[in-house]
Amino acid sequence: MEITIALAQMAVVPGEPDANLRVAQALAAESSDRGADLLMLPELWLTGYDLARAVELAAPLDEGAFALMADLARRHQIHVVGTALAARSVGKPFNTAALYGPDGSRLAAYRKVHLWAPLGEVEHMSAGEEMPVFDWPWGRVALAVCYDLRFPELWRRFALSGAQLVLIPSEWPAKRIEHWRLFLRARAVENQFFVAGCNRAGAGADGEYGGFSAVADPWGQAVTEAGPEPGLSFATLDLEEVEHARNLFPFLADRRPEVYG
Repeated sequence: MEITIALAQMAVVPGEPDANLRVAQALAAESSDRGADLLMLPELWLTGYDLARAVELAAPLDEGAFALMADLARRHQIHVVGTALAARSVGKPFNTAALYGPDGSRLAAYRKVHLWAPLGEVEHMSAGEEMPVFDWPWGRVALAVCYDLRFPELWRRFALSGAQLVLIPSEWPAKRIEHWRLFLRARAVENQFFVAGCNRAGAGADGEYGGFSAVADPWGQAVTEAGPEPGLSFATLDLEEVEHARNLFPFLADRRPEVYG
């Protein structure tokens, strides 16, 4: 079954949620008008890495920035995924990716498992402990966030749980953008599924981000790839290609976990 994904490569402005929301609203409207089924927003699309105010900016799941994503989905009749800080009754918030359907209902949520210490994530966030895979109209989908891309164990777990597509919102820095481009294709080909990554673009008070949002297919080829500038790009995928790739080249069946330990 085919799905068209819109990658909203935003130049997020830290500390300016109203401005970021206006950009997201315009991108959601354009994505819907152009027939997209899913709009991907980058990591922390509403606030950027304003982590010193993490507790203040966090909201319960389905409130705050999450409610804004649900409203974008409902208003424009499109699926929407992005991340925001999810508040906890006790402790530091989670950086949580959430996927909403066209009726505004939450279909999936994932708490970022791997935290990037040099940017202050360990100090200001809690790490997730679960790696769920979800059913949705096009098949099986998993969510990941930015730094998770460096950990192939997580992605193999998604594959073994039946994921056909992994969505990864990110704020990947410009100085390591070639790692991002390589890892998107590597995670796709080594697990024989689609990987869609939406990255932040542009420079802000919290750093310079590299863009190059992309979708990679089960053969490790880029279906689409943006450049470094803000903008909207599209990719149409047929998730049946996952089964085709795995039947034609079934190397996952040759794994030997009893040897790996």
